[in-house]
Amino acid sequence: MFLESIITSEVRIRILVELYSETKKHLYVRELTRRVDTEINAVRRELKRFVKAGLVKKEKRGNRLYYLVRKDHPLYYEIISMVAKEKGIGRKILDNQNRVGKLKLAVLSTAFIEGRQSTQNELDLLIIGEVNLDTLSEVVREASIEMGREINYTVLGEEEFNYLKSRRDIFLLSFIASPHILLVGDSEKYLSFT
Repeated sequence: MFLESIITSEVRIRILVELYSETKKHLYVRELTRRVDTEINAVRRELKRFVKAGLVKKEKRGNRLYYLVRKDHPLYYEIISMVAKEKGIGRKILDNQNRVGKLKLAVLSTAFIEGRQSTQNELDLLIIGEVNLDTLSEVVREASIEMGREINYTVLGEEEFNYLKSRRDIFLLSFIASPHILLVGDSEKYLSFT
């Protein structure tokens, strides 16, 4: 786990991962306590810190107080990027990188990490390199089950990627132009247009 090396509180890590793994969720204290499997007072303490830091906002609905991630926080994209590498398909790709093949680039859609249910025309994961498709398919299937939703992915060889990019392929360009999270590789080399 990457976050454990920079954040010392295990409860804080679990809450961050839970809140930022699908940022459209609105969670109340008891639900969050069940999800992170810890004491309610520890969860309340961490949520109070997150609210004070501006990472999370409170919203009262009926007799419940819900907590949700603030997307306008300056560290939002950095935190969601770290969480994407800690859980789900991001974690599985990083853990199985050598088994999957020689990856030049692996990039996740930020919208997918935020909880989007993808349509057939939306790409969640782009991989460039020499890939063992059977192994990748197994890794994606495991992550899909863990995350409870389908993962749309495409694999391109480096030449094919460069060709599609030079032809300004609309499917590829729409993915490149949207916010994404780098898992493996050099985004400057592959995703820039300079």
